[in-house]
Amino acid sequence: MAGKKAYIKSNRMKRLLLLPLAAICAVTAGHILTSCTDGNAMDISSPDGRLQFSLHLDQDGALYYTVNRDGQAVVDSSGMGIACKEVSLGRHAKVKKIEKSSADETWSPVWGEESRIRNHYNEMAVTFEEQPEGDALPVAYTLRVRVFPDGVGFRYEVPGQTGVDSLTVMDELTEFALAEDGVAWSIPWDHEYYEHLYEPSLVSRLDTVCSPLTIKMTDSLYVSIHEAALEDYAAMNLHPAGGTRLKSWLTPWSSGEKVFASAPMKTPWRTLTIVSTPGELLLSRLMLNLNEPCAIEDTSWIVPSRYIGIWWGMHRKVYTWGQGDSHGATTENTKRYMDFAADNGFGGVLVEGWNYGWDGDWSANGNLFSFTRAYPDFDMEEITDYGRKKGVRLIGHHETGGATLNYEAQLDSAFALYERLGVNAVKTGYVNPRLDGKEYHSGQYGVRHYRKVIEAAARHHIMIDNHEPVMPTGLQRTYPNLMTQEGVRGCEYDAWSPDGGNPPEHTVTIPFTRCLAGPVDYTPGTFNYDNPVPPYTRPQATIAKQLAMTVVLYSPLQMASDMIENYEGRPEFEFLRECPTDWDATVVPEARIGEYLTVARRDKDKGNWYMGSMTNANPHNSRIPLDFLEPGLRYRATIYADGKGAHYRENPMAVEIQSQEVDHETTLNLNLAPGGGAAVVFTKI
Repeated sequence: MAGKKAYIKSNRMKRLLLLPLAAICAVTAGHILTSCTDGNAMDISSPDGRLQFSLHLDQDGALYYTVNRDGQAVVDSSGMGIACKEVSLGRHAKVKKIEKSSADETWSPVWGEESRIRNHYNEMAVTFEEQPEGDALPVAYTLRVRVFPDGVGFRYEVPGQTGVDSLTVMDELTEFALAEDGVAWSIPWDHEYYEHLYEPSLVSRLDTVCSPLTIKMTDSLYVSIHEAALEDYAAMNLHPAGGTRLKSWLTPWSSGEKVFASAPMKTPWRTLTIVSTPGELLLSRLMLNLNEPCAIEDTSWIVPSRYIGIWWGMHRKVYTWGQGDSHGATTENTKRYMDFAADNGFGGVLVEGWNYGWDGDWSANGNLFSFTRAYPDFDMEEITDYGRKKGVRLIGHHETGGATLNYEAQLDSAFALYERLGVNAVKTGYVNPRLDGKEYHSGQYGVRHYRKVIEAAARHHIMIDNHEPVMPTGLQRTYPNLMTQEGVRGCEYDAWSPDGGNPPEHTVTIPFTRCLAGPVDYTPGTFNYDNPVPPYTRPQATIAKQLAMTVVLYSPLQMASDMIENYEGRPEFEFLRECPTDWDATVVPEARIGEYLTVARRDKDKGNWYMGSMTNANPHNSRIPLDFLEPGLRYRATIYADGKGAHYRENPMAVEIQSQEVDHETTLNLNLAPGGGAAVVFTKI
C-alpha cells in the first residue's frame, strides 16, 4: 500500500507541475501517425494499451518520467538527463516539438531463438531546447521513446548544431524509481568480467550493480533494466539513490570522464522489460528490436554450429597453454580432435595455446602475443588442410591478456591469415582486470575496441566468440558475426574454483539475468567429474542437467566442454551430437527464477523439438503440457532423464534413456533429481 500511496501523491504533483504544451505533429516515413491532442501530449502507450510512458517537466524545466502498467505504477517519477562539461541536458528544458508514430514489422534474424521476430511499438520523439545558464546558446536535443507490449526503450539524441561540436559526459541523470521494493538478482558492477554468482536482494539494499538487473516486483510483475545498442558510449550500471530509486552510473575512463562524444550523438537505449511471468522475460525481443538491422550484406558464411575444443584439458592441468612436454595445441592432438569431430558431426575444433606469447606470465605480458606466429609443434597449414578434407574447421583463439593496442596492430594480418586458411571463427579473450593495464572493459574505451574487432572480423568473413566482454546489448542483430559472448561465471569454474564449482541454483538463475543480454558461451557438456585440481571441485549438476543446459543456455556457437575421451562409449552423448544451435521457435512451459526452468525449441531444418528442464539443489517434478507440438502429428520422445538415485553430489552420473510416443495433447512428467535435469528430443513419426 505504501507504494501505491506514493504513486498517487506523485501523480498529483505532476498535474500541478505540468507546463502548457503546444504539441506539433509530423509524419514519419513508414510509420502511422497518432494523435497529439491527449490530455498530456507527452504520454505514449503500448500498442495493446497496457503500458503507458509519461514525461513531465517541473517548474524549473527539469525532466521526469513515469511508467504504468494496467493503471498501476511500475516506475514512479524518475529524473532524466545528461550532465556534460559543456551543458547539462534535462535541467532547464522547454518543449519545442512532439512527434508520435507507430510501427509493426516482422524481421528474420540470421540466426537466433526463433526465425521471425515481431517489432511492434508506438513511438514518441520529444524535442527540447535546453536553456543553459549565462549567455550560452540554447541546446536542442530529443528524447525518443518506444513502447512495446513487453516494455519500454528510451534514449537521448543530440543533433549537430551551432555551439555544440563535442560533449564530455560526466554523468547520466537517468533514474529508475521502482514503485515497489521487489527482489532483485544482481552482481557487482566492477567484478572482473561479470564472472560472479547472482545474489537475490531487495532493491532497497542493493549496492552499485551492473545490468541486466532483474526484479520480481510482485507475483505477476517482473522487470528487467538494461540497455540496447551500446555503441561508442560507456556501459550503464545502476547505483542506489535512496529507497527503491536507482540511478544510472556509467563506467568511467581512468581519467574520470564517462564519455567523449561529438555531435550528432545518440546514447544507448535505456530499456525496461515489463512482463507478468519469468518465462516472458526469456521470450522478450525488445533489446534486439532496438538495435539497427543487419549491416552485413552477404551472411552466407555465418553458420551456427556445435564444436569441441582442446580446452578442458588445460583447465584440469592435463595440458598446458604454453610450450613443454604437456603442450595441448599440437598438430597431432588437433588432428585427433578433428577426427572425433568429423565422426560425430561437430563443425569445428577450438585450439587454445597454439601461438607465441603463452610462456611465462601471459596475463601481465599480453603485448608479447603474436596472432600469426604458431609454436613449432603446431602446423596451421597442415591442420587446416586436414580439417578441410574432413569437413571440420579449425576455430582460432586470440587471447590478448588485455593488451588491446598489441591486438589492434595485428587484427587485419591475423584475420587475413585465417581467411586464407579457411578459419571462419575466433574466440577472443581479455584476461586482465584493465585493458592495457588502464581502462575498464565496460568503459567507452573497451566498447570501441570490441567494435573494431567485430568490424575487422566481418571484413574477413570471421565469426567472433568474445570472452571477457562488455555486457551484450543486442549488437548481434547489426553484426551477426558476433555470435556469442562469455560475461558469465561459466563451467570453467567447475574445474578449479576454490568454492567447489558453480552451485545448482546458478544455472537456473542466469537465464533470467545474464542471458537476457544475449547468447552466452557457458560451455556446458562436462561428463567426467573426477578432478585432481582441486579434487573437491567439479560440476554441481547431474549429467542429465548438463544435457539440458545445451538447450536452455542459448548460444549459436556452443562447445561441448569435455575432453573427447570422456565422451566415448557414452550413450547420452547422442544428445550432444544431435542437438542443433539455431532455432525456428522457442517456448517456456515453466519458470521460477533460481529454482527451476523448462525451455523447448523447434529445429529450423527438420521441425523437431528439443527440450531442457533443470532444477536447483531441490528435486522438482515437472508436468509439461506438450501443446507446443504440431496438432495432428505423432512424435517419438527420447528422454535423457536423471537415473535412479541421481543426485548432483552423491550420484551425478546416473542417466536413464527412455522413449515414448506423444502428441500435442500429452502432458510429460519429468522427475528431476537434486541439481538435476532432463533433455528430450521430439522427433516426428
